Amino acid sequence: MKLEQMHLETQLIHAGQENKGEWGSLATPIYQTSTFCFDTVDDAVAVDLGQKKGYMYTRASNPTLDVLIEKVRVLEGGEAAICTSSGMGAIGSTMVGLLETGDHVVCSDTVYGGTDFVMRSNMPRLGIGVSFTDTTDLDAIRAAIRPNTKMIYLESVTNPTMKLADIRAIAELAHARGIKVVVDNTFAPPPIMHPLAMGADVVLHSATKYINGHGDVLAGVAVGGKEDIANIKLRGMKMFCGSPITPFAAYLIIRGMKTMDLRVRQHCANALALAQYLETRPEISRVFYPGLESHPQHALAVREMNGLYTGMIAFEVREGYKGYSSFDAVKKLLDNLKLIAIAVSLGDPDSLIEHAATMTHDEVPKATRDALGITDGLVRFSVGLENKDDLIADFEQAFQAF
Repeated sequence: MKLEQMHLETQLIHAGQENKGEWGSLATPIYQTSTFCFDTVDDAVAVDLGQKKGYMYTRASNPTLDVLIEKVRVLEGGEAAICTSSGMGAIGSTMVGLLETGDHVVCSDTVYGGTDFVMRSNMPRLGIGVSFTDTTDLDAIRAAIRPNTKMIYLESVTNPTMKLADIRAIAELAHARGIKVVVDNTFAPPPIMHPLAMGADVVLHSATKYINGHGDVLAGVAVGGKEDIANIKLRGMKMFCGSPITPFAAYLIIRGMKTMDLRVRQHCANALALAQYLETRPEISRVFYPGLESHPQHALAVREMNGLYTGMIAFEVREGYKGYSSFDAVKKLLDNLKLIAIAVSLGDPDSLIEHAATMTHDEVPKATRDALGITDGLVRFSVGLENKDDLIADFEQAFQAF
């Protein structure tokens, strides 16, 4: 039996754990060490040159990290992977690892606020140009490409406006011009979407979110071809950003990934039910969820998302409802929720809700936010693993406050 021929839920439990070690440990041991010792100088040199299996320094590699790296590689179906100390560590390492001064990036006009900051502030300081473009529009992407464009960067589902892109078509367009496609797949991890199989070159995640799934770790991952990942690791994570994940954090994520397939499916089922409920509320003007027929890209979601559609919802509170401004109505709604917590982040067992314009996307200029639909009335909702009826009841009592 070959693991690569098995189903995802089996792979997530067993990948990277074929070697049970000297004592047959079922759980992955935590090698909580910064450095490793050698019997001889020749042994150290052989390990450093890759002539002999071994470890030298945890910033470069570690037995616990190797187990996680293999699980992440299998998760996205790549040739290689790295794990970093945060999602931003993965993004920064990828930028530094794959781009040089004078290069140009076509970036989706709607991305996570931290990514937006990197693209607007950090990249120009490194001499790398960035053009923000509606990546739902192939003609807009085509028009934004320059002779020095080296990367198209997008999110599989945009944070927080829940837009999709035709990854297959973008990859075909990019590869014809020698351009790499990098996709942040945090909102729609497997089993929902598989961007590498659609033609992406590198897939990123904030593993803080669904991959870990328990709200107790910061981590990031990058998965792709061997050459790209080698450059991201050496030029970015290892030597420039210095952002490896810790062994203990890796252990927690290894544990979390064993239930990832089950968790993600339940997140998605709950989210669909909550999205359908929110569409019925008079306080809500619009619900943004790819699984709803009202979503403008529902047909694309059916093709790309394996019938799961993500555990994330965005919705807009109606301006002027019972005399409230949209922002005041958002505050009243969120402040009155009892079960659902006001917090950034997502993908946890606990349902989390936030006001995007003032919490995750406050660094984005207001004019840009408004143009992208990140309005004062927009709410981002990470639907947890609670019973859906209890979540609906929480909204019901909160709406009664209006």
